[in-house]
Amino acid sequence: MMSSENRSDFSASCSRIAEEARAKINLALHVTGQRPDGYHLLDMLVTFTDHGDRLDFMPSPTDEFTLSGRFGETLAGDGGTNLVLKARDLLREAIGPLAFPVRIHLEKNLPVASGIGGGSADAAATLRGLMRLWDTSLPEEALAALALKLGADVPMCLASRPLIARGIGEKIEPVPELPVLAVVLANPLKGVSTPEVFRRLATKNNPSLSLSPSRPQTADWLAAIAAARNDLEPPAREMVPEIAVISAMLQAHGALLTRMSGSGATCFGIFATMAAAEDAAAALHDARPDWYFQATETVSGGA
Repeated sequence: MMSSENRSDFSASCSRIAEEARAKINLALHVTGQRPDGYHLLDMLVTFTDHGDRLDFMPSPTDEFTLSGRFGETLAGDGGTNLVLKARDLLREAIGPLAFPVRIHLEKNLPVASGIGGGSADAAATLRGLMRLWDTSLPEEALAALALKLGADVPMCLASRPLIARGIGEKIEPVPELPVLAVVLANPLKGVSTPEVFRRLATKNNPSLSLSPSRPQTADWLAAIAAARNDLEPPAREMVPEIAVISAMLQAHGALLTRMSGSGATCFGIFATMAAAEDAAAALHDARPDWYFQATETVSGGA
């Protein structure tokens, strides 16, 4: 960790730092209960993709925040509600005088509020990037608490590798056995209210997630994922019928398994190969150019 005396020299000479904010996929999401404070208890099998947002960080005379990317305009003007800025400010408060002013640029490639952790991934990438830029770190427990303060999905996005998350998302167990999967992310670009999805849940005490921890083959994992579920998908489909339409489109173009991620409206299709996923995404884009389709691979559990 550098001293405060060297901060000016460091900030003047430090090069630009980049961080990927990978899309999060809930391969399974079981709602297993509800706490007295209203938070729902969840069991989730989560993985992350090579595709996502990108953040760049560099020293600046004053704090700056700029946006680009397909969905950048969606976030323009949200001011202090942006999780990137909240993450910057919370980390600065924790670190103190080493946290010199920064210019942050967010390339927003993921749809906003779409069930694939875009804002949470951006916040997590901000924590990772600024700790590198500011040449500092926090104790593991302090960093985990700070991440959770930003949102229940931020701790898992901080890890950005296959995992099982329980509780409200803060109890994380790595899943190094999960293989790389070829997927297509698909979203009709229609918003879904997460609170309303939870309100419409018929049952909030559902069976927990049960997975073998040592399934080595992709086919075994596909069978295990297919036997699981997303308890938020039925109420989300009631609210946004396009979710059913987009899921059927993925199946019609060769997906081995389809499911909604998070509270929606993004669905994913798992394909046999990356070439098959890319062909499907291109055909789906041709059919509905006004919707979002992205072929990508998930990260390796052993990365």
